[in-house]
Amino acid sequence: MVINLGEQHSLVSNWVSELRNIEVQTDSMRFRRNLERIGEVMAYEISKELSWEEKEITTPMGIANCKVLKQQPVLATILRAGLGMHTGLLNYFDKGENAFISAYRKHSPDGTFEISLEYMSCPEIDGKVVIISDPMIATGASLVKAIQFLKGEGDIKEMHIVCAIGCTVGLDYVLREQPKATIWCGDIDDELTAKGYIVPGLGDAGDLAFGQKMQS
Repeated sequence: MVINLGEQHSLVSNWVSELRNIEVQTDSMRFRRNLERIGEVMAYEISKELSWEEKEITTPMGIANCKVLKQQPVLATILRAGLGMHTGLLNYFDKGENAFISAYRKHSPDGTFEISLEYMSCPEIDGKVVIISDPMIATGASLVKAIQFLKGEGDIKEMHIVCAIGCTVGLDYVLREQPKATIWCGDIDDELTAKGYIVPGLGDAGDLAFGQKMQS
């Protein structure tokens, strides 16, 4: 299932517009903050779908029956571009454990690329809800490979995927590979270039957030 928050009239659309805007995205601090804010809103939306329980809480004046999460999710992200959205998710799921995966496009001289995974730091995820963030779902290849990497560590109870912008081609591929996952998008674009970049998209989210990198 894909949930496109861009179809609603909300601040998410405003923040996505700033992420796309070449006159605004030169401010890397604001770019990171917009990713963070989108992550916060998506954390709130995802929280509505999680399991809750009633718990008696002692206040200075008595006992209150409150609803609390049954289980904190594991928050996973793909380095380095996913760190901004991950921060937003962690701001809200502040007791959640965290997983980090290194995945990148390893380019060849002919312009093609393959997805390289070199590192993962992961808590116990067996039987847990996992929320994985990646600001751009273009081809979906790196995300699918990262999820497969995670699933090698345990039987995930429930999977939520968070992105700022997704491409229909990549979203379809991710759902074919992970049909039980729920994908939350800030907006969706239809076009993908031969080199695997989303159009109109916003450019390279990692570079815009953290500075340009050397190609490998």
